Amino acid sequence: MADQKIAVITGATAGLGRWVALGLARAGYHTVIVARDAARGEDTRRWIASQARGAVTELMLADLSSLKQTREVGQAIAAAHPRIDVLVNNAGLITPKRQVTMEGREMILAVNHLAPFVLTDALLPALRAGAPSRVVNVGSTASDRANLKVDDLEGERSWYAMSAYCRSKLALMMATFERARRLEGTGVAVNVVHPGVVATTLGTVPGPVGWGWAALRPFMITPEQGARTPLHLALSPLVEGATGRYWKRSRPARPNRQALDYTLVRQLWRETERLIG
Repeated sequence: MADQKIAVITGATAGLGRWVALGLARAGYHTVIVARDAARGEDTRRWIASQARGAVTELMLADLSSLKQTREVGQAIAAAHPRIDVLVNNAGLITPKRQVTMEGREMILAVNHLAPFVLTDALLPALRAGAPSRVVNVGSTASDRANLKVDDLEGERSWYAMSAYCRSKLALMMATFERARRLEGTGVAVNVVHPGVVATTLGTVPGPVGWGWAALRPFMITPEQGARTPLHLALSPLVEGATGRYWKRSRPARPNRQALDYTLVRQLWRETERLIG
């Protein structure tokens, strides 16, 4: 259908992202899935087709740890779909040891913060054309007590897996607020959501993080339940026009105080631009 709405989602080959992609498809959106692995991407498309009759999905391949690939896939999507209605930046990871990408960026920051920044930049012309449109960044309550140091975003001086993850999600939140401010009046709404503590494979890594994740797993919500808040921000008419906010359980929540420090937020934005080249 020529007038079918377009949604783009990352991290949809497992867990929470699968259910968000399914919700978008069930809502009638042509759903573009950005994935690293073709087999897993096609498996997700088949699963959605089995759950949502008539669903239209599309697979685009990119390794989101590569800013070059992220930028290129965004440009390819925008060229194929000049009007985009929804972007859900859901992909995320945590690593047990400090790793750097092929481009020399710290891995957790690259996937959790830099890639959403780059992808949103690449899709921005299509999101503006599709206005009123929505960008939903999947954050985490881990950001609530994080302490971000703009001059050491990549943890070169001090790195611990959980703190690196928390900082990356706070950076994502701060960039969300600044982008919302910059896009005010354009009809592009930008929000960050905590989906809940979801029983996914995110924390199944060796070492203390993995042990803690396993201990908490019985108390976590299911991926299907976790998809509710991202889908609410992506689809609900009740939040039409809401932008620049942090959401938990489909309601606005108070963010980390650093995210409300406009001077620090601007510094984070400038440092992010430097890191993405």
